[in-house]
Amino acid sequence: MTSSDDGGYVHDPSAFDGDGTASAENNAGDSADETGADWTENPRNPAAVDREFDWRGWVLVGVIIIAFIVAPISILLWPPTLNYFVALLILPLFPAALLAITAVWATTRP
Repeated sequence: MTSSDDGGYVHDPSAFDGDGTASAENNAGDSADETGADWTENPRNPAAVDREFDWRGWVLVGVIIIAFIVAPISILLWPPTLNYFVALLILPLFPAALLAITAVWATTRP
């Protein structure tokens, strides 16, 4: 079986210009005219996008407060008679995971 028999992507160096961009006359199926304007030549400027500190930002600030203030205080105040596995692994794990998920959600715009 060769790479041309499996029906997947086969790289064709002749389909690209000298600078590495796809040429418009590419007939291999991955041409610039199939996908419209090349986003690498005219990228959208992040400053032009309306990004304000809205309710998503405040949710992220709340989760940061939980992760950096509430969780360490709860670890310090954990009674020494109880299991330290919970205090040293589980109590930091949940705020860290919540912070990671919330940060991705808050910075991703639909």
